[in-house]
Amino acid sequence: MCGIAGFCSFKLDFLQKAGFWQQILLDMRGSLAHRGKDSSGEYLKEHVGLGHARLAIRDLAFGGQPLVRRIGGREYAIVYNGEIYNVDELKPQLKAAGYRFGTATDTEVILYAYIEYGAAFVSGLNGIFAFAIWDGHKQQLLLYRDRLGVKPLFYTCRDDMLIFGSEIKALFNHPLVVPEVTMDSFREIFGLGPARTPGCGVFKDIFEVLPGHYQVFSNDGLREQRYWRLVAREHTETYDQTVETVAFLVRDAITRQLVSDVPVCCFLSGGVDSSIVTAVAADFLGRSGGRLNSFSFDFKDNVTFFRANAFQPERDRPFVDVMLGSYDVNHTYLECNEEELVNLLDEVVDAKDLPGMADVDASLLYFCSLVAKQNKVALTGECADEIFCGYPWFYRDELVNADGFPWSLDLQARTAFLALDFAEELRLEEYVRAKYLASVNAVPRLVGEEPMAAKRRAIACLGFAWFMQTLLDRMDRMSMFSGLEARVPFADHRIVEYVLNVPWEMKCRNGVAKSLLREAAKDLLPEAILQRKKSPYPKTYHPHYQQLLARRFLEVINNPNSPITPLIDQEKALSFLTAPAEYGRPWFGQLMAAPQLIAYYLQVNYWLEKF
Repeated sequence: MCGIAGFCSFKLDFLQKAGFWQQILLDMRGSLAHRGKDSSGEYLKEHVGLGHARLAIRDLAFGGQPLVRRIGGREYAIVYNGEIYNVDELKPQLKAAGYRFGTATDTEVILYAYIEYGAAFVSGLNGIFAFAIWDGHKQQLLLYRDRLGVKPLFYTCRDDMLIFGSEIKALFNHPLVVPEVTMDSFREIFGLGPARTPGCGVFKDIFEVLPGHYQVFSNDGLREQRYWRLVAREHTETYDQTVETVAFLVRDAITRQLVSDVPVCCFLSGGVDSSIVTAVAADFLGRSGGRLNSFSFDFKDNVTFFRANAFQPERDRPFVDVMLGSYDVNHTYLECNEEELVNLLDEVVDAKDLPGMADVDASLLYFCSLVAKQNKVALTGECADEIFCGYPWFYRDELVNADGFPWSLDLQARTAFLALDFAEELRLEEYVRAKYLASVNAVPRLVGEEPMAAKRRAIACLGFAWFMQTLLDRMDRMSMFSGLEARVPFADHRIVEYVLNVPWEMKCRNGVAKSLLREAAKDLLPEAILQRKKSPYPKTYHPHYQQLLARRFLEVINNPNSPITPLIDQEKALSFLTAPAEYGRPWFGQLMAAPQLIAYYLQVNYWLEKF
């Protein structure tokens, strides 16, 4: 993975002040240096500037960017962040068409595919990506993002100039872009956060290229084009055929994503999803004499303080040990303590440019920093629960039938200590309701489908656009902050397209959550793993953690200069801090309970302070 940034204007000639604009490219690219410290480069022409920070994964010696090619007297350039997994199918066709390759990178394949097939070529890519292509002949800049939004790409338009970057911070290193917020920014933060509306960058006039879309910027302005959408189709395969198809797709996705010129590792929680990825990766590498590195995450003293609840029924460690008894991997147990968590809350905002999933993000940031000391590429089990319906909102009646985002139903909990006048001005229920209805109306529908089947399809599609996107954002920013490329095999678009249309009775056979995935992987996993209940990413239950949070939050609300102070009812906040911690009633997803609410408000305060 890498970091990309740049700008384009047809009203200016950047070469007239080349030194000035070159410095801006350096500043924008420099703000993304954490995403790739192996090499960097810039490309500046009359109407475009491109910058790139490289994390070298393929063709370590010759894969530098921006990549520039002249074909038939026409110049093209690309800056690219991502991985393409079907290069072996694409490259022979391009060679047959007469293209000659000077590198072994997927970057060159992308650029030649654009030149050969035109802008819609992206439909033929299997991978995770965000890239910008400058077409010197057509005088246009194109911004592309992968189908499911695994890789980020933000942009804004100022004074007829398009400015873009892998992260929002890159835009703020351009002199025309200054951080501003509106009431809608606060509605996103307090009503929807840590999720955000698709395409919304929260800051005023900051946007993100939508998943499955590309933008074309030319003298005629900015035009958006959709190249992929989910489609509702009747499922015609038998159960056995469906299991066979899923088994193939999952194994194929994992195997494809092991492509790399540097060693690949896996995150292993002992859950079904990460264990499948680890099993396939370990077998694949073992056949060529390699040995997989794997890493598990937990918190110091969780063996003492862990408290089982409906959302998190058990600890991971015993199940990790079961997997280690079945597969020969080089495993490392990683632990984080509560002091490190609290101290990293601000750094999470530095990584995301926005408040995030509080200590859930902070711990992942910490763990990724340790993994990055040993590996550059990691495979994760992320996204399987959204695709194979593992979350409680797919099967718990009160959540299935909820009239709203099922992972974030309790607006009162998340706004527990907002000042009354501010809360009234926000009109959060109205704002969130409008977002929910717009998303539901966009869900693909199948004629004649039973209401409950349609409802579960809607939950899945909402999950892809909102909840899964939040987790993908989290994984990208927390890993790339330390220059670690995290891949998500389950987010292969072929798996998503297929499983979306599989009937619930096959996905959850005999009332067993994710039974389809379990059945497809029964030859890979020990029985204890196959039968394990869903347990999300770990969090700390140490009482000292909430004490540290409360102490820091008291300092914030007692400081009249804290930017969040005018937004908070101090009396309500103090009352909340003294109440017993509630772990079994999340206000977002399954992990964000009372301590995380305090941490989230601390992040909001730092965010306001920073920007």
